[in-house]
Amino acid sequence: MDAELEKVGVVGVGWVGLVSATCFAELGHEIVALDVNEEKVEALRRGEVTIHEPGLAELLKTNAERITFTTSMDDVLASARLLFCCVDTPPTYSGDADLSRVRSVVEQLPEGSDHALVMKSTVPSGTGASIRRGKPDLPYISCPEFLKEGSAIQDFMHPDRVVIGADADAEKAADAVERLYAPLGGEIVRTDVASAEMIKLASNAFLATKISFINEIANVCEQTGADVTEVARGMGLDERIGASFLQAGIGYGGSCFPKDVSALKQLAGNSGYHFQLLNAVIEVNELQKRRVIAKLEKHLGSLADKRVALLGLAFKPDTDDMREASSLVLSARLQGEGAEVVAYDPVAEGTASAMLPDVHMAGSATEALHGADAAVLVTEWPEFSELDWASVRESMNTPILIDGRNYLDPEMIRAAGLVYEGIGRQDAKNGEG
Repeated sequence: MDAELEKVGVVGVGWVGLVSATCFAELGHEIVALDVNEEKVEALRRGEVTIHEPGLAELLKTNAERITFTTSMDDVLASARLLFCCVDTPPTYSGDADLSRVRSVVEQLPEGSDHALVMKSTVPSGTGASIRRGKPDLPYISCPEFLKEGSAIQDFMHPDRVVIGADADAEKAADAVERLYAPLGGEIVRTDVASAEMIKLASNAFLATKISFINEIANVCEQTGADVTEVARGMGLDERIGASFLQAGIGYGGSCFPKDVSALKQLAGNSGYHFQLLNAVIEVNELQKRRVIAKLEKHLGSLADKRVALLGLAFKPDTDDMREASSLVLSARLQGEGAEVVAYDPVAEGTASAMLPDVHMAGSATEALHGADAAVLVTEWPEFSELDWASVRESMNTPILIDGRNYLDPEMIRAAGLVYEGIGRQDAKNGEG
């Protein structure tokens, strides 16, 4: 199987699949990309990208002639031997990963063919072994993705590592996958399937643990007068710790961390092991989102009939992804306390409107802040640092800003006449910071 000469199949063109297909095309490969959603496929054929990822629409347009979008598995099987499975694996009510879409893909692969299945979808450790029990002749490769929303193209084209898990009888297919990624220069990690599957879950669980840890430190800082931004800076200079994911705030969200942490916890539980640390990570993250309510009540008293502006809705900047976004919890809790909630997000409004029908969507940050009794910065969009905060202060009913991401310069905000409070920053305990 010579991956350099063959077309590449991509099954599932959601965020991971579309980024992967487009970047492989950028490397010069011919791509056949499948999705069961006919409307999505038709839109992609017209060059319309239905997700927000910086640079993706332009890259898709540049490589349009190398990518064929289809709703037929037969088209993929006729053209490609390496099939990258990029379907969704959402959590079930039990916390386990829903593998129904993965199983549907596997069931469509013909017996006795030379196709190889390359699993990009995040699946529990043991999934590959389960698939091989049902199709023992199917070459199966675990190649988990490590892309970050908002920088996915950069992450794909400049990976820090590429993990390729394969059993002994699938080495030829694994070699073909390695050749695909070789031009990107990232370190290749060749291992067994179960370990490759675990690397993805363990990586995200560890990063989530760092976030929950620094958020707990931030909460202690508020009680002791320390500043978590200074604490994190001092910690991060230790090469054993590193500065990444030590930004205190109102918790993590998105499609990966919550799902993968829960999946690893559930996987451990199904194996008879109680993963106590992950229970704490999840609990801290859920509580962190709600601490903003107490901060608002400290300044305003009862939130009944108060107008609160949420600046940003997406779980992070440079994406319109609302999955597990802190804004969902915040808006629900604020409304539960009787507050009127108005929000602005430069990208995620369309996605958020359906999920937050009782939240008024403003057309700009200044519109959202006009007449507000308080504002909460939820997503660190760059435009919020460029606002004329002195002018904003004049338009607000009460000039209170809770910086949920420690994104803005406290002195700049105070100089504009607002009361500033961050997460774990100095004087937060007394409402001055």
